[in-house]
Amino acid sequence: MTFPSRSKALLYAAMGLGVVSFALSPILIRWAEQAGGDSGLAIAAWRTGLASLLLAPVALPRMKAEWKALSVRDALLTGAAGVLLGLHFVGWIESLYHTSVASSTVLVTTSPVMLAVLGFLVLGERLRAGVVGGIVVAVAGAALIAYGDAAGGVATGSLYGNALAFGAALVASFYLLIGRVVRQRAGWLAYVFPLYTASALTTVAASLWQGAPLFGYDWPFYGFCLAMAVGPQLIGHGAFNYALQSVPAALVSMLALLEPVGASLLAYALFGETPPLAAVGGMVTVLIATGAVVLLRRGSADGGRRASQRRAPREHSHRKGHDTRPVACAPGAEDGGLSERDGERATASEVAGAPE
Repeated sequence: MTFPSRSKALLYAAMGLGVVSFALSPILIRWAEQAGGDSGLAIAAWRTGLASLLLAPVALPRMKAEWKALSVRDALLTGAAGVLLGLHFVGWIESLYHTSVASSTVLVTTSPVMLAVLGFLVLGERLRAGVVGGIVVAVAGAALIAYGDAAGGVATGSLYGNALAFGAALVASFYLLIGRVVRQRAGWLAYVFPLYTASALTTVAASLWQGAPLFGYDWPFYGFCLAMAVGPQLIGHGAFNYALQSVPAALVSMLALLEPVGASLLAYALFGETPPLAAVGGMVTVLIATGAVVLLRRGSADGGRRASQRRAPREHSHRKGHDTRPVACAPGAEDGGLSERDGERATASEVAGAPE
């Protein structure tokens, strides 16, 4: 695949910007905490609320027709995905109050692994032996992170923080699973704006329910929350979606795994956070296993589409001479019934919809 030099430069810039934006997310949360944000709920509420407000002037005038075309079922699914996204932010941001940036960001990036399991359980997608092996290795790596942090005394309640991050990844996998369905019929903006709005309502409701104050903080706190909304949530996701127009989704998926690497290096440089050696080993294991799952699932989907395309001419030839229309296998039948374009959108939703 070749691009004009300007297009290639823009693609590289977009992918680099996406990685940097996501890597800054936990750092901004740390700074918001240091600026007086004693509750992860307040950070989650302001981040999601500001992102929705900033997106509204762009989304509302342009997407009315597309929203009208969506079914009630899709609208309800989008709302449910927004609730799950809000719960993901609550769990993940709160995890950073109890464990290291490195452990939290690595564990929360295991959502593609969990999504593979959910795809098997909910959608009936087949799992290759390599994917199953990657899932087992990722879980073992997560256990090693938990052991290393607990034994190394990273922080009081590190086991609780790691559990929150792992739970946030699980919730995110359900949100991404819904996105795979809805994104087949909706554009990114038409899906993301109501998604962010539902997410904001969820985080605000959770804050009110828990009695977490939303006001009364120093101005730097609100500035860091605004930076989270503009950087990781809008610019980061937008940059990856731009890259997905021309770059294979599997490549962008692998780039997304650089987030915990960059975040860990920044946390070491800025806050002196040094995870124990055992935890580092677990992190490397999780990242390698997650990357393997992403690549193997993508390879399996491509193989299924090629197999269905090879069968289509044979089906046509078999029926030739009969007084019936030629019937070909549905495109992507081996990939859970998704066409090639829908398969790209499904994978894209797992990447660009990644909540960090």
